[in-house]
Amino acid sequence: MLNFGLTEMRLVAPRDGWPNPDAGPSASGANIVLEQAELFDTVEAAIADCSTVYASTVRRRDLVMPVVTPELMAEGIASDSGRSAILFGPERSGLETDDVALANAIVTVPINPEFGSLNLAQAVILLAYEWSKRSALAVPPAKELEPVAPHGELEGLIEQLDEALVERGYFHPPSRTQATRNTIRTIFTKTGWSSREVKAVRGILRALVSPARKR
Repeated sequence: MLNFGLTEMRLVAPRDGWPNPDAGPSASGANIVLEQAELFDTVEAAIADCSTVYASTVRRRDLVMPVVTPELMAEGIASDSGRSAILFGPERSGLETDDVALANAIVTVPINPEFGSLNLAQAVILLAYEWSKRSALAVPPAKELEPVAPHGELEGLIEQLDEALVERGYFHPPSRTQATRNTIRTIFTKTGWSSREVKAVRGILRALVSPARKR
């Protein structure tokens, strides 16, 4: 949960009581989630202040209710002005039908129908990740891209390279010289080089054709 910015965990009648001494080591330092966890006797009480609830389970044929993907669930949460909750069941048995019936929709992760085994931790991380894509966590650090170098700078680089290749006898046979030059030109003109990158490559070329420095 904490990996993806979720800190509000509500527990319904945990089997081993709460707090659970085994939870700390398993949480790997996510103490804030454990410390803020709220305890409830029933699912109804746990979701009483939530306007939208998604039940994480496989499609239930015994219930007629909407079934959405994790992506649609995340979109619904993002657009909901009220509180939303994702309901998960116990590791071994999953959610009971009566609990699923309390939700507004079922959210199901599309997985291989021939191997549908998905444990609780995996289900939580998949849905939490999908939610995080619409949160502040999804915004990468701002970094402006360098402007593309003017065409004249690229021409200078290409001419410098051409002179070095001619000196080394690279163009052979002569009948293929222009075709080879065209290929080289497209390599440098289609990549969107910046001025800094052009200067760096030109410096490399100068170093390669100049006499080696004495050390």
